[in-house]
Amino acid sequence: MSEEKRHQFRIALAFAAVYVLWGATYLAMRVAVGQIPAYVLGAVRYGIAGPLMLAWCALAGKKVRITRRDALRLLAIGILLLSVANMGVAGAEEYVPSGLAALIVAGVPIWVAIVEAWIFRSRRLSTMGLAGLALGIIGLLVLLWPKISGAHLDQLELMGFGILVMASVSWALGSVLSGRWSLSVDIFTASAWEMTLAGAINGLVALVTGRFHHVVWTSHGVLAIVYLVIGGSWIGFTAYIWLLEHVPTPKVATYAYVNPVVAVCLGWLFLNEKVDLYMLIGTVIIISAVALVNLSKLRALKGGAGVLSAVEPAGDD
Repeated sequence: MSEEKRHQFRIALAFAAVYVLWGATYLAMRVAVGQIPAYVLGAVRYGIAGPLMLAWCALAGKKVRITRRDALRLLAIGILLLSVANMGVAGAEEYVPSGLAALIVAGVPIWVAIVEAWIFRSRRLSTMGLAGLALGIIGLLVLLWPKISGAHLDQLELMGFGILVMASVSWALGSVLSGRWSLSVDIFTASAWEMTLAGAINGLVALVTGRFHHVVWTSHGVLAIVYLVIGGSWIGFTAYIWLLEHVPTPKVATYAYVNPVVAVCLGWLFLNEKVDLYMLIGTVIIISAVALVNLSKLRALKGGAGVLSAVEPAGDD
């Protein structure tokens, strides 16, 4: 096999890892929170993944020492992404099917558009971006219509939907800040510190709220945590960073269209989650909306205009 073919094979393998492994994290979280409260899950997951990744960075010769400014910024980003957003998704999956949760979270690039344009006011939304925003709202309404119409009103499920929206906004804010703040360490070390610090915060929240007393350790829960650490936080994230260094970013961002589909299929296959016409139509609309927002980014970059850029949705660190 030639070097070019080996490189193409590595690219295909990395895409498969990002597409499938990150898409499957929704299934793993759904399984885990059945026995392990969300913040306990987050404390264990990131308390393992973060320090071990830091150790790997140190052994690889990367700079791991951070300044006070770095620490404050990494703490803020870690809390927004991994203590509020990711734990919000995990907690919401106690009430919402994993596939539906993934579809709602898939709209994160749209929330990024809102944060950049209307909170930081650093860039503007193009007509195409606004069309994507409107389409995303329609898609969300289609997904939730069977619930909000009152025919199948479930207060806990509606609460889960609200948590997912707040988690998406938190991920969008954390993503924007991550892009705006400079750090003295590389992205691998920064992510390791974010996981380590967020793991400590998650553990503190779980301790204060007494969630450790509600843990039921089962083989399924432990295996789900192992998968989230290895598949989501290590292999998936490393493959994602490697792709960013070898493939144009817009191509890497296509995982935003694939992850929700993977999550829906796995939820249906392994957890017998219902897939109805509203979910199918909503999936098409939301993915189309995200595609419009990302396409507006590409056109802005080519035209040199100050148009809002779309950041990837809440994939796992």
